[in-house]
Amino acid sequence: MSLLNELTESGIVAVIRGANKDNIIPIAKALSAGGVKALELTVETPKILSLVEMAADELKDEAIVGVGTVLDPETARASIMAGAKFVFSPVVNIETIKMTKRYGVLSVPGAFTPTEILTAYENGADLIKVFPANIVGPGYFKDVHGPMPHIPLMPTGGINVTNVGAYIKAGAVAAGVGSTLVNTKKEITDEYLASLTEVASQFVREVQLSRGK
Repeated sequence: MSLLNELTESGIVAVIRGANKDNIIPIAKALSAGGVKALELTVETPKILSLVEMAADELKDEAIVGVGTVLDPETARASIMAGAKFVFSPVVNIETIKMTKRYGVLSVPGAFTPTEILTAYENGADLIKVFPANIVGPGYFKDVHGPMPHIPLMPTGGINVTNVGAYIKAGAVAAGVGSTLVNTKKEITDEYLASLTEVASQFVREVQLSRGK
């Protein structure tokens, strides 16, 4: 299975902001138990490179660890050297795409307009993150998918259990989910981890139902 297929298999990428060395592994394992295997650690998080290295080493085949909120090629390279398997960006930065592909990992830039989406794809992006998706809604994905069905899209921004299925039905191959899935400020208790696993499984279930599975 290709890395892109692994990333999109469950249909959910967990966007994890503000993690630390004490909670990243328990959170990651709870998400994985619920079927969410793709973990995006955002680079504005303090000591992010050490967190990426820790998560990549500890989780190995249990999850796919990548980074998000990457704005430049230097950050992309440093993250890849730490073990990131994918690089998400909120914008289209062609040099960041090139750097990411140079090292053989997945490039997922953020785009909003059809022109930005096509530009990112033509410059080597594997998957396009439509951000912020909540501004346009699922109908936008159907409209863009019509003339550009070959470009894989995923929404990020405002995704929850209630609306994720609509995006998948409209043509999205996956969805990035942040605070409606993971809250790193919560105390890491057995109860919280169990609830995190349950919410993760709900998201995955909605995606699979929307795919007709």
